[in-house]
Amino acid sequence: MATYKEIQNYIKEKYNSSIKTCWIADMKEKNGIYTKPAPNRISKSERIYPCPDSHQDKIKDAFVHFGMVNEK
Repeated sequence: MATYKEIQNYIKEKYNSSIKTCWIADMKEKNGIYTKPAPNRISKSERIYPCPDSHQDKIKDAFVHFGMVNEK
């Protein structure tokens, strides 16, 4: 499984776009990838900064690239 930094670097190189780690965590949750709860997370039931629609496809592409999810 790729690290958050590897995913960020992949997206930066391919799309010339910076993304937040909280967006990656949100997309992992949406794609059924298990993550440990962050110790600094304020609410266990909702995300303060959910991944914007404009970046979801980029992050999903990174997940496919690193073999974290199957391409659909």
